[in-house]
Amino acid sequence: MQVVITGATGGIGFAVAEAFAKAQHQVVLADLDEKLLTEKAAQLQAQGYQADYCVLDVTNPEQIADCAARFPADILVNNAGIQHVARLEDFPPEKWQLLIEVMLTGPAMLTRAMLPQMRANNFGRVINIGSIHALVASPFKSAYVAAKHGLLGFSKVVALENADCNFTINTICPAYVKTPLVEKQIAAQAKEHNLTEQQVVEQIMLAPMPQKAFIDVSEIAQTALFLCQDAAKHITAQTLVLDGGWTAR
Repeated sequence: MQVVITGATGGIGFAVAEAFAKAQHQVVLADLDEKLLTEKAAQLQAQGYQADYCVLDVTNPEQIADCAARFPADILVNNAGIQHVARLEDFPPEKWQLLIEVMLTGPAMLTRAMLPQMRANNFGRVINIGSIHALVASPFKSAYVAAKHGLLGFSKVVALENADCNFTINTICPAYVKTPLVEKQIAAQAKEHNLTEQQVVEQIMLAPMPQKAFIDVSEIAQTALFLCQDAAKHITAQTLVLDGGWTAR
């Protein structure tokens, strides 16, 4: 099957791509940086896996249409994401809008573009990479939290609209994942709060999590693989939460 993964050169995206490639799927890495895409695709090809790439800005309607035409997905993984942290009154409006476009409108429009072929084939799997912040909130992340919350509602509607065929759409919501993006957040918060990076991890990031551990990218990748198995064909419109007990409180 052909698997299209957005944000595919990043930590989570590439882990998902690698897992699907190892499972003998044809993977298509979709992201902004063509040089990095070429390198990542070559890395998979060197291991004998089927891999291609597509330069894709998920806020660009023309690029979305081109991606869907060239690489119709059996499985779509909406993973592209960005972050900006500020109080609402200090949040640049254009930055707020960009986060919504990348993490809510983008997945919606790419799913919309891929749906007709999925329905024609009577098979489709859409997996959104959400966040613990699709379920809870943190200060200074109004745009991110709004986008991730919106993704859950969007997924429920699309599941209902396509329940007449072999189609599922679900959202994986991990707590903090140790990726380069999170490493940067740790450093930034250490500076902002005058803490050590270890204190940021213990006192801020992992404080609400009973298991006190970062989620590994492999956990997300394996969950995504499971959602594409026949055993998961009736799991749809669901939120799979990998949070170490965070939301049990």
